[in-house]
Amino acid sequence: MFTLKNKNAVVTGGGSGIGKAIAELFAAQGAHVHLIDLNGENANKTANTISESGGEVTVHLGDVADQREVMKIFQLIKTPDILVNSAGISHVGNVEKTTEQELDKIFQINVKGVYNCLYAAVPLMKNMKKGVILNIASTANHIGLADRFAYSMSKGAVYAMTLSVARDYIHEGIRCNSISPARVHTPFVDGFIAKNYPGKEKEMFEKLSRSQPIGRMAKPTEIAHLALYLCSDESAFVTGTDYPIDGGTITLNN
Repeated sequence: MFTLKNKNAVVTGGGSGIGKAIAELFAAQGAHVHLIDLNGENANKTANTISESGGEVTVHLGDVADQREVMKIFQLIKTPDILVNSAGISHVGNVEKTTEQELDKIFQINVKGVYNCLYAAVPLMKNMKKGVILNIASTANHIGLADRFAYSMSKGAVYAMTLSVARDYIHEGIRCNSISPARVHTPFVDGFIAKNYPGKEKEMFEKLSRSQPIGRMAKPTEIAHLALYLCSDESAFVTGTDYPIDGGTITLNN
């Protein structure tokens, strides 16, 4: 079950965090993984891990916010069976503390970056008469997150794009879903805590973990296993759906 053998899986942001976990799991399940990442060092580390485990992987260095770069990459890939839009950045601040430049940066990567990959992949999937798209959204789609104005805006757009693509291409053999994680323990979280709470790293990590009803952060591999289901043939009847994976955050915190 859940085999991805003989499938090309494109994973943006595959050099770290959730994208890395998804790329490694998909390769283990037989996919030829195409990593798209701006950070060559991280992408190559992920690729080396996959290769050492006997998986197939190709690294494509590029900025998802640059449509020309994205189009060139997908022209090389040619037959994307799966697209996972995982590349993204975060931002801390309410609307008063969000500058125009910061909002533009979030939009360029988290919104336009997803759009660019959809714009490049969907026509290729239409030609194949099949395809699976998975967007990484957030619990911010569903609840108000304090001091996350720009980030919440961007992830709300990702959720809306998911529904739109699912509806527009349901008769073209293309499925599109999203995952909405709560806080996941990634290098970004460790870096954020170290930068904003020096000397209080352990205390803040525990506080952020307890903010979710289940009492801890998710592991990237837990998100990856849900992604595997949604991108495998076992979920062939699933489209236009968002899947919270949040340790009870949405329903039990209200």
